[in-house]
Amino acid sequence: MLKPLADRVILEVTKEEETTVGGIVLASNVQEKPQTGKIVAVGEGRTMDNGEKIAVAVNVGETVLFDKYAGSEVSFEGRDYLIVHEKDIVATVD
Repeated sequence: MLKPLADRVILEVTKEEETTVGGIVLASNVQEKPQTGKIVAVGEGRTMDNGEKIAVAVNVGETVLFDKYAGSEVSFEGRDYLIVHEKDIVATVD
């Protein structure tokens, strides 16, 4: 499995099929980028200038909302993931 460094988080992005009001299924290149994902891995946290480590505030298994164009998309062992910094996560979903 991928292991994120520092304050990075690996998300499995929730992809939903988008359909117009008239029932037309939109191609993936014209759909809005998804903004929710499930956390699959969390880094150890950010290291401050004085050497103190600040833990990441989210946990594996949580569903989160993230900034629309945040992160780097990667494929690993046939699955697609998004790697984001903790600061790009805006909320958790209950």
